[in-house]
Amino acid sequence: MEYEQILSEQHDDVLLLTLNRPEKLNAWTPRMTAELVDAIEAADADPAIGAIVLTGAGRGFCAGADISEVFEAQIQGDATAAVPTHDWVEVVRTCKPIVAAVNGPVIGIGLTMILPFDRIVVADGAKLSLRFVKMGVVPELASSMYLPMRCGWGAASDLMLSGRIVDAAEALALGLADEVVAPERLIDAAIERARSYGENPAPSLRFIKQLLSENANETDATEVQRREVRLLRQAYATPEHREAVAAFLARSKSSS
Repeated sequence: MEYEQILSEQHDDVLLLTLNRPEKLNAWTPRMTAELVDAIEAADADPAIGAIVLTGAGRGFCAGADISEVFEAQIQGDATAAVPTHDWVEVVRTCKPIVAAVNGPVIGIGLTMILPFDRIVVADGAKLSLRFVKMGVVPELASSMYLPMRCGWGAASDLMLSGRIVDAAEALALGLADEVVAPERLIDAAIERARSYGENPAPSLRFIKQLLSENANETDATEVQRREVRLLRQAYATPEHREAVAAFLARSKSSS
């Protein structure tokens, strides 16, 4: 697939994806999602890549949906204009570790698209908002589930019902951001964090993401444990587990 709205650049074992519509603050379109999914699926199939980072070109991360290409087109009768072309949440929750590097304003779908990520790193000075209510619409991409998981019921209600803007410091305090760094450190910090995940055994990473996704809202502790035991048995059978055990035993013998 030829990319028109994103950039893809490999940094050793980390793939850096960049939303690339800086003249529009990287406003979202369905094509942007299609390109991102294509790049993520390619990274998943590449054994040289351990993790993924997503950021934005220019002054912002993503200013929400492109008003003319999405909302106006939808009002004019294009039923597909405002609909993502893939199950984005499924892609994100089943791919290799993925980290957001929020370099500037992130609004609406720009924010909901990264709520299911494994880590959200935000540059000091960035602004965040779930402004769906201001546009007379509702949040999407399972954000009405993921936002309360990150921030709690009260904060999620406040952010979605008000559509207010929060700065990086408040986002961190609320749990909307996981880490705030100086702007000049953002990409390096996100890549370092992503690499710290991706250097671990790939099967275990996928199993852990699966367990977090399936068990986050599970109320049956017995079912949670069943899922853990099932994947634990699969992990025991992987060559990565055997290699880790052998390496540990070798170190133990050499130190004794």
